[in-house]
This record gives sequence, structure tokens and C-alpha cells, in this order.
Amino acid sequence: MAMKQLDDRDLITEYIGGNEKAFEVLLARHKDKIYRFIYMKLRNQELANDVFQETFVKIIKTLKVGSYNEEGKFLPWAMRIAHNLVIDHFRKASKVRMISESSSNYDDFNIFSTLSQTDKNMEQSMSHDELEKQMVELIDYLPETQRAILKMRIFQDMSFKDIAESEDISINTALGRMRYALINLRKMIDKHQLVVNL
Repeated sequence: MAMKQLDDRDLITEYIGGNEKAFEVLLARHKDKIYRFIYMKLRNQELANDVFQETFVKIIKTLKVGSYNEEGKFLPWAMRIAHNLVIDHFRKASKVRMISESSSNYDDFNIFSTLSQTDKNMEQSMSHDELEKQMVELIDYLPETQRAILKMRIFQDMSFKDIAESEDISINTALGRMRYALINLRKMIDKHQLVVNL
């Protein structure tokens, strides 16, 4: 049977058994979908290429050490790896930073103010990293419309005009969703008792 006619599971078995060609077929089959997924999250070609490469390095390493669970489908598994690496990228980027809106109505919504790194001992630095991680995780609990706006604004640094065009909504709607997203985020921060300079 031609290699291209094998399903993903058989290709993985072949690859783990030492057939490098099998992985080439697997990569060719899914690379466009995985790359598009990453690019849609990052909206930056260079970054998307980096995360895409990192995704496949991680996939190869996982397959090589025999940690892949064959019960799962390859593509959703690969997508999860890509998604986690995208989140890692957002965490590494200075995502806990000031959002200062030009409109005076939104000046009180500076939810992500940077925590000063000066005069910190190791314990404080670790808690800062943990705080960033928790805050990024909290964003995932927001309603989809609010989450999308917040990520575009913070992580992609998009203007409200660009966000409105991207989501096919008015600027006022985009501002409103951002406002509710930040209110909800603040409530969650209070609920989880995160210490953050708001």
C-alpha cells in the first residue's frame, strides 16, 4: 500500500518503527491546518512560523519517546500542542502590562498593570510568574466574545477600529465587550484572591 494511503495511526506506527518517510507524509497531510490555526491566534507570520516549528519538534520528541496515546486522534492532539505553545508565547511576551485606553471613560480599566521586577527576591519572582500564568488562564473563562476582544487588544495590540472590523461589529460594541471583559476579569481576580496592582 502506498504510504499516502495509510491512516494517521499507521503512519505514526511506521514512524516510531524508524520510517522517517512516514512522518513526512503525516506532516504534509496536516501542516496547512495546523499552521492556519497558529497564524489565526498570533496574526504574525514570523511568530507563527516559529511556533509551528516548535510544535513539530515537540510532536517528534513525544513520538520518539513513545508518549503518544494512540487512542486519541493525531490532529486534535497536534492542535492541543500548538495551542499550548501559543499560550506559552503569550505568557512569555509581557502580557501582564498596562492597557491604557485613549478614552477617559476607560482609564479606570488598567487591569494588567506591570508588576515591578526591581528589588525582587527569588520567591517574589516565582509568584510573579505564577500570577501571570493564573491571569492568562482566567481569560479562558470569559465568554467567547469578550475573550476574543481582550486577546486581540492585549496580545495582538490591535486598535479598537481593527478589532471592530475583524469581528464585523461597531467600535462601540467592541469597547462595550472590552469593558465587560475587564469587569468580569476583575471579579474573577477578586474571587481567586490574586494579588495584582489594579
